[in-house]
Amino acid sequence: MDLLQLRYFQTVARYEHISRAAEELRIAQPSLSRAIARLEADLGAALFDRQGRRIRLNQYGVIFLRHVDRALSELDDGRRAVREARDTGLGRVSVASETLLTITPLLGSFRAAHPRADVRLFQSNAQEMDRQLRAREVDFCVASQPLSGAHIEAVELDREEVLLAVPRGHRLDGRESVTIREIADEPFVTTRVGHWQRALLDRLFASEGLTPLISCEGDEPAASQDMISAGLGIGLIPAVSRKVGSHSRVPVAWVGVDAPDCVRVLTLVWNRDTHLSEAALKFREFTTGRPFVTHHLPEPHRE
Repeated sequence: MDLLQLRYFQTVARYEHISRAAEELRIAQPSLSRAIARLEADLGAALFDRQGRRIRLNQYGVIFLRHVDRALSELDDGRRAVREARDTGLGRVSVASETLLTITPLLGSFRAAHPRADVRLFQSNAQEMDRQLRAREVDFCVASQPLSGAHIEAVELDREEVLLAVPRGHRLDGRESVTIREIADEPFVTTRVGHWQRALLDRLFASEGLTPLISCEGDEPAASQDMISAGLGIGLIPAVSRKVGSHSRVPVAWVGVDAPDCVRVLTLVWNRDTHLSEAALKFREFTTGRPFVTHHLPEPHRE
């Protein structure tokens, strides 16, 4: 077998459709079919179950695909490592974050400390982060929600308080804190399902047997404060925005939330099986070895 056969098999396994795979690979369908047949002959086992024109990956194909994915990923990582060493000195580090406001100061400090590093930033929700880590499209995720996977490693960076932001003049303006039941009938400005603010809001309300009333939802968490200030509703905003907002043109009133675990936990997440460039290794060392620039909470008490 050769590398071309393995890439052909990987593509056919992804589509479970010869003609679609041939179209992506830009080869003739008969040639692709013959390549798969030669691979199966070499292995001594059929990798697909065939029913007319339909094919399905069988138990042998599933086993073989796991090893092919790992082998080709290692080769891709090797090419990437050589290219980065040749072109950029320290190489590239790719980071995904749910909100750009959270990660921008950190990346700015890192670039100042390591100007030869090529830094790439992506804005992604938790589901997209999971996919990006598995596909090795990013080196790290700065996540506000747990990410899962057999090869995932994570380090907690920070815990910050989450506050309730309300428009100036709102009935809650001036309150020190509120309970979830006191705001059960209030319209909320929040993000779509998949973002950490929505997950936190749903979890806090579910703990009281309630469902939040959503007046506005979107994909850009940083826009929530503007919409709250305009009177479109109230919303959960991390405490770091209070400090940033004190010098901004987006006035809101801040109220504490009397609910357990109304916090955002930031973690640095990576796939331990992915090659990390020198730039990525320095980024991990830089990020985990210094205080994170947010409003810190004390560690939870443990007996």
